[in-house]
Amino acid sequence: MTGDVSRLSLNTATTKRWTLREAVDGAVRAGLPAIGVWRDRVQEAGVGESAKIIADAGLRVSSLCRGGFLTADDDAAATAALDDNRRAIVEAATLGTRELIMVVGGLPAASAPGGPALPGTAGRDIVGARQRVADRIGELAPFAAGHGVRLVLEPLHPIFAADRAVISTLGQALDIAEPYPADVVGVVIDTYHVWWDPDLQRQVARAGSSGRIASYQVCDWTLPLAADALLSRGHVGDGYIDFATITRWVAETGYTGDVEVEIFNQSIWDTPGDETVATLADRYVRLVLPYL
Repeated sequence: MTGDVSRLSLNTATTKRWTLREAVDGAVRAGLPAIGVWRDRVQEAGVGESAKIIADAGLRVSSLCRGGFLTADDDAAATAALDDNRRAIVEAATLGTRELIMVVGGLPAASAPGGPALPGTAGRDIVGARQRVADRIGELAPFAAGHGVRLVLEPLHPIFAADRAVISTLGQALDIAEPYPADVVGVVIDTYHVWWDPDLQRQVARAGSSGRIASYQVCDWTLPLAADALLSRGHVGDGYIDFATITRWVAETGYTGDVEVEIFNQSIWDTPGDETVATLADRYVRLVLPYL
């Protein structure tokens, strides 16, 4: 594979079986300059050691994933979520990235006192859940700003609204971000989650004009959906997403940041990591780079 990969970032979720060190080494072998890191890999190695591994390899950290899950409707759970997000902000600063991806959370479930969620008791007030997200972003924003970290809201496809993200569109994410400076609260454009949105072009332009695009993530929407819909992502070019058009819209905003490949797919996880990285780099060069 030949081509300019100077903006290509390997998200550690794509090579799930690799430790952080293995992912860093794999990115270096492939000539990639950046890595997007999930907190599970950071916690395995330790925050300080993770920062050293990445810095010693000469890679930049395009983002840390994830903060969020801010929809709890009881005080104890809300406090725990805010505390965890503050830890995530500190981790991002320690790793040297200013972009903390926020998966905001789905509808909360009722629980027995001191016990797990009760079956069949999920909340149904999605409007209230979104308002709690907005309120808690307001609580976290000063702490993030003080650490030089941006809270990056990620809209997820509506299929995940119940359990992972009550923000389903880029427009909703921008509405929550709007009260804050662009370097404090931004958005990520993940093709898997937003490709279907009939208002996407206008909202990408809106995000760009306000300086809020913190990350561009690419992977494809494949069918049939896996039993766990979360695992239905594929390599760029294997599914239904029009990467040429969406990438042009992002490029037209003046975005010059990294492009992360983030794939959840059991078959890809079972593939040797170097083979996966080679494939994603080839697809990026052929199907994304020409439109940046």
